[in-house]
Amino acid sequence: MRPRACVIPALAAILLGLMTSGLAAAVPESVRTLTPKAFRAAVEEVAPSIVRIETYGGVFDPSAAAPAPRGPARGPRGGGRRPRRIRAIGRPGEGPTTGLVVSPDGLIATSTFEFLKAPPIITVALADGSRHVARLLGRDETRQLCLLKVDGVSDLPVPEFVPRDRLRVGQWAIAVGVGYGAEQPALSAGIVSAVHRIFGRAVQTDANLSPANYGGPLVDIEGRVIGLCVPLSPRSSGPAGGVQWYDSGIGFAVPLAGLDPIMKQMEAGETIRPARLGVQPGPAQGKGVGIRKVVDDTAAAKAGLKKGDVIAAVDGDAVRDVMHLRLFIGRHVAGDTVTLAIRRGEEMMDVEVTLGAGADSLPEPRAFDLGGPGGRGGPGGSP
Repeated sequence: MRPRACVIPALAAILLGLMTSGLAAAVPESVRTLTPKAFRAAVEEVAPSIVRIETYGGVFDPSAAAPAPRGPARGPRGGGRRPRRIRAIGRPGEGPTTGLVVSPDGLIATSTFEFLKAPPIITVALADGSRHVARLLGRDETRQLCLLKVDGVSDLPVPEFVPRDRLRVGQWAIAVGVGYGAEQPALSAGIVSAVHRIFGRAVQTDANLSPANYGGPLVDIEGRVIGLCVPLSPRSSGPAGGVQWYDSGIGFAVPLAGLDPIMKQMEAGETIRPARLGVQPGPAQGKGVGIRKVVDDTAAAKAGLKKGDVIAAVDGDAVRDVMHLRLFIGRHVAGDTVTLAIRRGEEMMDVEVTLGAGADSLPEPRAFDLGGPGGRGGPGGSP
């Protein structure tokens, strides 16, 4: 850690102590300036690893835009207006966006939002001002991440990543982006509101996120990367699903620590897609979820599941209801194999299913019941 970073936690701790002790009003002006100084110092730590991405050309497919949530709530705050869809020659890619260096030899992680138009030309401006052509390698549609490659570079600065088990609700979170057109990175400060959101793949923050800082880092007060800001949504799995939530105080970032296997897949040119079982749920006698219909040519059909079967458990974890089933399947990706405990009449059997790609026709969860392990409403969490 560079010497400047050593004072950042101390500054933040002093200010937090004063605020929680009820003495904030009596804090001298010199002390009140500690917060913005700490934020700026944190951004300076990560700034050498932040890049500006611009794309040219490509046509946006309107079907890629996220559908509006079903039910009376039409926006993240439950207002009456339906979120505006992105149409025609898409708004994604019309301005620069942000990316983050993740390897010294030119791998850049960013959000898929800028690439909904499949642009044929991608340029990356590094922190030193040099400009390079980049290639899109692969993407993870479950996290809205993609990986770019800049050739002919070396010794690029890679930031420090916060270990997933060190993230805490209430800690400072600073969203950083260079998509606003200014020479210096712009920042939006908040806290980590929740961990293990969106099937356990993301953390939630109240720092304002928008297309200008999608792909940029969410950092802690020491300038370490908590995650990459992406347009995820608790109500939609579409590639632009979270755009309707931008600047709402409800944003999501994907932690990068421990994500090496996913990065390797994207580096190899793979596209990681959401998992689909291929059933329509129905009532069940007793515990579990009944199968009303098995959709043709899906994972469930290929595994031999039948109408009237009851899904009692997934990988040994009991299924309470349809929402619970959605959470269990949602934490997997296409190609994963799961073991379902199936009740067929009086007989119990285990059936291995290799999940397909797509989205199941299962009811949408309540606003934030996509917790995953340890999150509210997810497997291992509260009902």
